[in-house]
Order: sequence, then structure tokens, then C-alpha cells
Amino acid sequence: MSLLADYNLPFAIAMGLMFLLVLLQVIGLGGDIDADIDFDADVADPTAVGFGGALTSLLGLGKVPLFVWLIVFLLLFSGVGLGIQALATDLTGSPLYRWLAAVFAAGGSIPATALLVRPLGRLMPQDETTAVGLDALVGRRGMVTTGRAAKDSPARTKVYDHHGQAHHVMVEPHEDASEMLEGDEVLLVRREGQRFFGIPLANRALSPTE
Repeated sequence: MSLLADYNLPFAIAMGLMFLLVLLQVIGLGGDIDADIDFDADVADPTAVGFGGALTSLLGLGKVPLFVWLIVFLLLFSGVGLGIQALATDLTGSPLYRWLAAVFAAGGSIPATALLVRPLGRLMPQDETTAVGLDALVGRRGMVTTGRAAKDSPARTKVYDHHGQAHHVMVEPHEDASEMLEGDEVLLVRREGQRFFGIPLANRALSPTE
């Protein structure tokens, strides 16, 4: 059975993407991409109570950086998919339709990924967040989680660093006349000591790369 056969196309693509992600990680580009994916994929607090938080926890997201989660998923998806096609060929004499096999493979790979990343997260270095200085959070996006931010009255805000790890910081508006309410998405633009200053993203059009 050939990986490049038409019926194995989804799994060949997945394996190619996996090797690409590994390469980006090796040459040092994975961190920045991972941070962008982490925030864009889930702007809301992934630990929040509710369906979104429960689903995130169930999938194992947050146990490892999303970049690593994707690598593990793609590896399992391609491996499980190839196994399904090999089993179908042995039992019926022909492989499954490629997208049907992909659905079965995804159904098995997602829970397997969630199980695998939990112990993997415990084995990974735990000093990533402590190695990130506060200045590294400037330019990051966050969400006000508690209170109302106004001049001289900062609010608690959750911000993700480039490892995808969460930090809770106190943020007040960059502009004196502005305010930011609980649930607002903000961009941190400067820091003074332990206090950050941010701009409400609702008042500013950002490009996807910002």
C-alpha cells in the first residue's frame, strides 16, 4: 500500500503538514506561529466555565502548546488513517473512499491526541512561562476578565505569551478618556512596572498579522 495512492491522499497531506510543522519548530519559527494560532483559534478564555471551556479541556488543549498539539494530531491522524485503509484492504479487498477513511481517522485521532498530550505536557519543560519577561507581553492581545479598566483603575486581564501560556496582568486604558469592560479584547501597547496599558480592539482595525 502506497502512501501516495489516491485513497491515502488525506493522510499523505497530514504527514506532509506534520513534517512542515516539525521543521518550523526546529528552525525556530514555530513559537510565533503557535502564539498566533493559539489566540486566533480561541480568543475567549479557554479555562472559562461553559461548553467552550469543557471542550477545550476534553481535547487536551492547554496541556501543551497548540503547535505541539497539532503535530501529535497530524501524526496520529496519518498513522490511524493508513491503518484503516490497510485493514479495509485486508478485509474487503479494497480501501475505503478516502474522505470516509479520513472521517474515521479523525474520530479516532482526536481522543487519542487528547490522551497523549496530557502526559506529554508533564514531560515538557515547565519553565517556559517563567522565562518570559513581562516586556514580552507588550504587543500581545488579551481579554479583560474581571472589573472595568479606566484611568488609574486597572482591570485584571488574561494574556497569552508566545508559548500559548496564560498570564494575568493588570491593565488600564492607554488613552485617559477610554475604558475597557469585562469581556473586551485589548492590545497591550506599553508597560510601567507591573501595570500594562492597552487599547480596546473594538476601536481599532487590526490586520491578521498584528
